[in-house]
Amino acid sequence: MVAEILSIAKYDWRGKVVKLAIVNGKIYTITQGVIEQGTVLCEDGKIVAVGTDVAVPEDAQIIDAQGKTVTPGFIDAHSHIGLFGEPRLPATADGNEKTGPVQASLYGIDALNPADPAFPQVLAAGVTTVYTGPGSSNIIGGTGMAIKTYGRTVDEMVIPGTEGMKMALGENPKRNYGEMRRMPGTRMGNAAVLREALVSAQNYMRKLEQAEAEGKAGTVDRNLKMEQLVKVLRREMPARMHCHRADDIITAIRIAEEFNLDYVLEHATEGYKIADILAEKKARCVVGPLGMGPSKHELWEVRLDTPAVLAKAGVKVAIQMDTSSATKYLPLWAGIAVREGMDEEEALRAITINPAEILGLGDRLGSIEVGKEADLAVFDGHPLCNFTTCQYVVLGGRLVHSI
Repeated sequence: MVAEILSIAKYDWRGKVVKLAIVNGKIYTITQGVIEQGTVLCEDGKIVAVGTDVAVPEDAQIIDAQGKTVTPGFIDAHSHIGLFGEPRLPATADGNEKTGPVQASLYGIDALNPADPAFPQVLAAGVTTVYTGPGSSNIIGGTGMAIKTYGRTVDEMVIPGTEGMKMALGENPKRNYGEMRRMPGTRMGNAAVLREALVSAQNYMRKLEQAEAEGKAGTVDRNLKMEQLVKVLRREMPARMHCHRADDIITAIRIAEEFNLDYVLEHATEGYKIADILAEKKARCVVGPLGMGPSKHELWEVRLDTPAVLAKAGVKVAIQMDTSSATKYLPLWAGIAVREGMDEEEALRAITINPAEILGLGDRLGSIEVGKEADLAVFDGHPLCNFTTCQYVVLGGRLVHSI
């Protein structure tokens, strides 16, 4: 049965599929509590029934989850998988265009490699969706996007409408360009370059609006960088703002508020120092990777309890792994967050519904509910325990991994 399903799903997980039922499992629905022994029924890529008294059709393919736990497919809301390929060699490093600090015209989709060896490892851990995109060497690095972790081509993997604009403050851009004796070489320079780019985009947006008002739409010369930044200014695309140190986090918020941006704070390493402010601002924080060592100054005060501190303050938190195959450890680091004081339910939300909502996918992913996409994982123990193995992964209603 498993071999049959895998052969069907080998190349395209989006096609129409037969019914599939996961039965007898302990179901962590995330948003509707825990069902101790229940069934999840999937049809045509969607969840069509969840509960203890679900009638399983005779023609459904069955996964018996007796003694096992069932969760939504996990989601990492900040990654570079497929752009910084593995093994980490110059030939596979396509995530940073280090030729100018403003690279808004870059599209991460153009560098995404579906054959990155990290994808099978990440999928096998129960991570079915990630947000991936450019790195942080530039003030504005280009657009990233949410993708499924299984597929033969980019078009099979990318989730349209999830694009975000990478922006970075702190050490990385100032080091990259400061070493070239170019601006930015300081934190002041970082903020100035970002503001200048956004002001230029405002000026371009006014030209577009004026031309449209005069009945001359389409007459303004195209500028790919500005076109993308106009989307950010219009809040059609979020600003994904890389910031570790507390002062960089505050700078990110200050600039985002100056330009009325829809923003997400990436890393927020010292967010625990200003948790009350982040809660007051209703900031969304994609925190991690928690295992970072003190490889640079802005990481010296990294703490494992940051997700717990922020969540307790009322901040929406997603836990992230950042790098490629390390994403397979996402549930383990959520478990460490629990050890460090994060509520267990909140830790599960931090790798399911919270990142889904941050990515604008809360109505489609992140919980086991009728009508949502059938991305599911089955574990032989508690999903956040390092003794636990992911046994099955279902993506779009198809079994794409089993052991």
